[in-house]
Amino acid sequence: MSTYLWSDTGHGRPSRGALPYPGAAMARTRFSDRTQAGRELAAALRAMALQPPLLVLALPRGGVPVAAEIARALGAPLDLLLVRKIGAPSQPELAVAAVVEGTPPDVIVNEDTADLPGVDEAYIQSMLPAALREIERRRNVYLKGRPQHPVEGATVIVVDDGIATGTTMKAALQALRRRRPARLIVAVPVAPHQSIVALGDEVDEVVRLVEPRPFHAIGLHYLDFHQLGDAEVCEALDAARANG
Repeated sequence: MSTYLWSDTGHGRPSRGALPYPGAAMARTRFSDRTQAGRELAAALRAMALQPPLLVLALPRGGVPVAAEIARALGAPLDLLLVRKIGAPSQPELAVAAVVEGTPPDVIVNEDTADLPGVDEAYIQSMLPAALREIERRRNVYLKGRPQHPVEGATVIVVDDGIATGTTMKAALQALRRRRPARLIVAVPVAPHQSIVALGDEVDEVVRLVEPRPFHAIGLHYLDFHQLGDAEVCEALDAARANG
């Protein structure tokens, strides 16, 4: 796996192992919103001279406006990768597992949180029906019956608005590998070092703009990190298709 941090070195290409921007850790630690983060990621990806065919896959909801900017900049189609986090009983935002649509669906358990109070196989199984219903609902609302773009043989860029534990992203990537992309890239605005390392066996490259140490929460790195509604997601998808 190759890991990239985008550095504004003046050479117009990602700088492996560099800081995201000179002085960024002190001067700018937050994006104005997901759209700005997507534009900055797009600049990094364009500099990589990726081989076509390209496909951008967003993890909804938060990844969609980020991915829309990337798809627009690369002239690539935008599609969704539908995965649903299963949160801890007392901390719903903390992922203990994730489920990815499929037949049968793929369930990935987060080993780092699997021993939390109340988390066991029975708990995860009890949460699956609701997660699968939400995946199906999102497919119907967001994609509106449109066929999915082919993954096999493509350079696939998987996008979210950030990575915390990496459980959701890992589940998505493991399922995606089975569809045989030629190259698999993760692109996120912000992610902690340990989560990037954990994705090492799942992906060919990781591109991220900020790697906070210590890491506390994705939302701390945005001025506007509001929860997106279905209407905003559909609007971003429709705009990306219109531009494509």
